[in-house]
Amino acid sequence: MNHSTRRTRSVVFAGLALLGLMSAVYAVRRPLLMSAPRCLGGHWHGCYDTENGVVLMMLVGLPFAVLLAWALATWRRAAGAVSAWRSSLAEVGMVYGTVPMVWLTLMPGPGAGVVPGRLSLVPLRDLATMGPIGIGGNLLIFAALGFFAPMRFAVLASLPRILALGAVCSILVETAQYVFQLDRVSSIDDVLVNAAGAALAGLLSRRWWRTAAETRSDQRHRASVAVE
Repeated sequence: MNHSTRRTRSVVFAGLALLGLMSAVYAVRRPLLMSAPRCLGGHWHGCYDTENGVVLMMLVGLPFAVLLAWALATWRRAAGAVSAWRSSLAEVGMVYGTVPMVWLTLMPGPGAGVVPGRLSLVPLRDLATMGPIGIGGNLLIFAALGFFAPMRFAVLASLPRILALGAVCSILVETAQYVFQLDRVSSIDDVLVNAAGAALAGLLSRRWWRTAAETRSDQRHRASVAVE
């Protein structure tokens, strides 16, 4: 496959992803806009403590995230780094796409601090009660991490490792929910679906995964820059 064909496929993929994002935003535009007055007015309550508000501000901040990735890539290219755009986009993407989702999962319920932590350790028992929206949301929590992490770190460029990364991160979140008594159920099914979401997202980015050879090339470049 020549460079022109790869570039065309990348443009098509980016266009489809953007179209999907715009369609999703349009579908949920009304609940998101309900939080707009509080969020744009700089109020914490009614914005950052609500799911709609967090998602809205995540979308509003998307252009700034793209600008940050561009700035990092420009700096890396000026320094002669390998895969400057991919590394920069991966770093910004896995942080920007994961932190708000984790924030949503750690948002306290109405009985936070009063209701004791609850555990559900029987696999697949809670899956039937999640519903399509619950399952979809759990798949997305670490999707950005699963998609971008292997693009940045060669050590994570394998499906079992991405699955393990998603599972470990999910266990940490579920543990925090239980320890801090956030009025949420810490469920093994959440861990399973979170990890599956990370793995599925990783499969989508497989053709851009970082290789060990690229890592060694970057290390040699940093060493040469340090010597100079």
